Amino acid sequence: MVFSSLIFTFAFLPAVLVLYYLCPRGGRNYILFAASMFFYAWGEPKNILLMLVSLALNYLLGILVEHFSGKSKLQKIILVTAILCNLSFLLYYKYFDFAVINSNRFLGTALEIRNIALPLGISFYTFQAISYLVDIYRKDIAAQKNPVFLGINIAFFPHLIAGPIVRYKTIEHQLTERKESFSDFSEGVFRFLVGFNKKVLIANNLAVVADEAFRQGFAQKSSVVMLWLGALCYSLQIYFDFSGYSDMAIGLGKIFGFHFLENFNYPYAATSVKDFWRRWHISMSTWFRDYVYIPLGGSRVKKGRLIFNLFAVWALTGLWHGASWNFVAWGLIYFLLLCFEKLTGILDKLHSPISKGIYRAFTMFCVMLNWVLFRANGLTTGLRYIKAMLGFSHYPFLSDSTVFYFREYGIYLLFGVLFCVPIGNYLKNHLKFLKNPAADRPIGFGVSFAQLALFLISISFIAVSSHNPFIYFNF
Repeated sequence: MVFSSLIFTFAFLPAVLVLYYLCPRGGRNYILFAASMFFYAWGEPKNILLMLVSLALNYLLGILVEHFSGKSKLQKIILVTAILCNLSFLLYYKYFDFAVINSNRFLGTALEIRNIALPLGISFYTFQAISYLVDIYRKDIAAQKNPVFLGINIAFFPHLIAGPIVRYKTIEHQLTERKESFSDFSEGVFRFLVGFNKKVLIANNLAVVADEAFRQGFAQKSSVVMLWLGALCYSLQIYFDFSGYSDMAIGLGKIFGFHFLENFNYPYAATSVKDFWRRWHISMSTWFRDYVYIPLGGSRVKKGRLIFNLFAVWALTGLWHGASWNFVAWGLIYFLLLCFEKLTGILDKLHSPISKGIYRAFTMFCVMLNWVLFRANGLTTGLRYIKAMLGFSHYPFLSDSTVFYFREYGIYLLFGVLFCVPIGNYLKNHLKFLKNPAADRPIGFGVSFAQLALFLISISFIAVSSHNPFIYFNF
């Protein structure tokens, strides 16, 4: 059950809202937990037991970690055991077949590939559980004594499948002290509509072009311009797809009185690779910073150790996204780019607008090429696609199919380019009438009306299309 579906929008969500707001305040968390389990079971009936076992295990382990806080060695043993228990689920379901395939390939073994299906959201709820346990160990939070309340943190349906990664300490007090308001409710609805429209109108339409371009590229029947168009459309698709999901998750949270942290901040307006990762999938990048990079020593170490720390973080970041070498390569390319920025100090040497503009263009060029590896079916096909993009192939420069897709989907590409940067802020800063406080109400009404109109158009798109997946459901 995806957010941008008719059954979620017009059946599940209204039913949960009615039950939630009719229920006395003391029972509302139980309504949310039951709804979250139903939501997960709808899409993953075979893995609902795994989810419940994970929740029960982390509930007990959290209490144990807190109970032995005065005995440092025993507490560390319990914490490490707890982390390994969580990682064991992830390693088995996500990486077992990957390990077997590579063992057979490089070591000559003949182990059986099990074709294990990846449970939805396992990467996200595993990281949320680990951060909960580590924060108890660090005494940043107290262990939650109510298993249902912990279950809401780890498995709350707005962020369960594809994030953002919500740490327990972010919503610890909101679980019992939040106060729903009409203001939050209306803001949540608006944010949900924004994400819904980004996903359906922009991401889904650009996906058509990206899928065709990559199909042609992998089949080695394409043109140079079509390959670049595919790379551009996929870069925009994954942004509007994932940020749209995050918008919907944050909006749904507000509807129920929760305030989640932002997960995107116009990453394609970044001035450097470092800046890009301050803006893209913020909940994941800060998770790796706080629970991997800083514990390893962060940047306050010798140069050799700094390089190792960055390598460890970005190798793990690549693997987190998928059990394939193209994801590892994707992560390690960011490792090399960030090493370049840190070790050369280039960002401190860019003083003129021209030099800053050139480096910004270089950053986006690298990001786009790296998305090709991310999208590819494997490392070899991804490198072949990039090679052809750069003109090292027999492909013609232009083809009829390229012209066709530009003509049919150019409007979505235009809107994608415009709205992947903070154009609203730019207009507000440069148009005098937008600075007038008296214009806030009519402009706000106009924007809300436009989002509602786009929502109705989005519904018509969904009604006639069966292609509506979220990219990050795969991770």
